[in-house]
Amino acid sequence: MHKDVVIVGGGAAGFFTAITAKENNPSLKVVILEKGKEVLQKVKISGGGRCNVTHACFVPKDLCAFYPRGKKELLGPFHQFMTGDTMEWFESRGVPLKIEKDNRVFPTSNSSQSILDCFQKQVDDLGIEVLTNYGVNQILKNEEGWSVQTSKGNFNANKIVITAGSSKRVWELVRSLQHSIIQPVPSLFTFNIKDSRLTDLLGVSVPHATVRLVGTKLETTGPLLITHWGLSGPAVLKLSAFGARLLAEKNYEYQVQVNWVSKSFGQVVQELQKTKKANTKKQIALRSPLEAISKRLWERFVVTVGLDPQSRWADLSNKKIEAIAQHLTNGVFQANGKSTFKEEFVTAGGIDLKEINFKRFESKLHKNLFFAGEVLNIDAVTGGFNFQNAWTGGYLIGKALAEESS
Repeated sequence: MHKDVVIVGGGAAGFFTAITAKENNPSLKVVILEKGKEVLQKVKISGGGRCNVTHACFVPKDLCAFYPRGKKELLGPFHQFMTGDTMEWFESRGVPLKIEKDNRVFPTSNSSQSILDCFQKQVDDLGIEVLTNYGVNQILKNEEGWSVQTSKGNFNANKIVITAGSSKRVWELVRSLQHSIIQPVPSLFTFNIKDSRLTDLLGVSVPHATVRLVGTKLETTGPLLITHWGLSGPAVLKLSAFGARLLAEKNYEYQVQVNWVSKSFGQVVQELQKTKKANTKKQIALRSPLEAISKRLWERFVVTVGLDPQSRWADLSNKKIEAIAQHLTNGVFQANGKSTFKEEFVTAGGIDLKEINFKRFESKLHKNLFFAGEVLNIDAVTGGFNFQNAWTGGYLIGKALAEESS
């Protein structure tokens, strides 16, 4: 069976590639091959089932800063297709979007089904063939173009696009085409920490913490959440992404320094001394003197330095004030292991970016071989950035396919 374009992978980048190509060149014969029973499964479960479509960051250089791997390579592509373009793309096709307070972008329906329905309508209207349960066994280059051998038959194609994400089988396919693979390691994970200072504080959060990997320059700020496993939240997830390779090398045994209020030791000491003067007769643990720290977390710090929660501020020595301030601004925790962030498993690794022409997301080794999405050594922090990489790559590939075949 001959096709102009065979797309290996029924995910976000694959659908975006196919739709863009067909919209710009309706005569193209395009087929999407999906190994599983259903397509777009990662889109379906992302954002807790709401689909975090993209992020409301509209300056290419600023957007690139959210990508630990791919920052330099994506700058040019983002000038061609950015977050604003993504939002316009979906809204012009009947999917209204909203920007939430943290700048994440979701369908106003709060359901990923809106995105799936949009894609289904597009492929139906454009006549794009989507085949499920088609596992690709081999991709071969020949004189006419490409041969794709699947579990249910073979396809001949002029052009091949691989958007099948990150998996052992995909890496084997890519290696068979002489491409180099940067060994994948987990990214976006919570820190497993067993520490009495965190016990029974599940769900407690602070709005603006600073988290640092001890012995490195890696540091992030943002909301921090105490979980059953230890520490999570945007600050930790961002740190896990930027430290993915380093933490893998350490076998996930590392120390984390937490500044719960993102203030200096001296600032916190002054604030506590001021509170003491104004509340000498009140119990120390009656309420937190720091707006960002909940009563439960404040009481834990009080107990940690050896104070009775029912003692009064007048009894609080300068030494104890400094001890609490130290815990608030320079708490060190031993982490042992990691936990995947919800269902959104992301890896740092994939095709070596030196082997890709990012003007077209095309292989430098083989003409008419394209890659987009997580199959590349590109990943980002949580917040819609990984999808934006998929949309941008898919769009530029789709344009290239349409122009060369017109």
